[in-house]
Amino acid sequence: MSSSERELEVAALIVEALNLEDISASEIEPEAPLFREGLGLDSIDALEIAMAISQKYGFQLRSDDPDNATIFSTLRQLSEHIEKNKL
Repeated sequence: MSSSERELEVAALIVEALNLEDISASEIEPEAPLFREGLGLDSIDALEIAMAISQKYGFQLRSDDPDNATIFSTLRQLSEHIEKNKL
């Protein structure tokens, strides 16, 4: 799967997990921030995304991971982390 295909797949997962009705997966920019500016997600959204990733890709995103700020910074970062860790 190419990087852009994985990013679109992860974007669709985010849209579905968070029930985002005002945005489609293709509208999420790979380098745009997911939190605060950008999509404006919050910590509860991060938990929802982490649960959806766990269910779909078979690995846990831990809340105490010191790299979470980087992992969840953009769609591209999150997609790359999934690609490296999926089972």
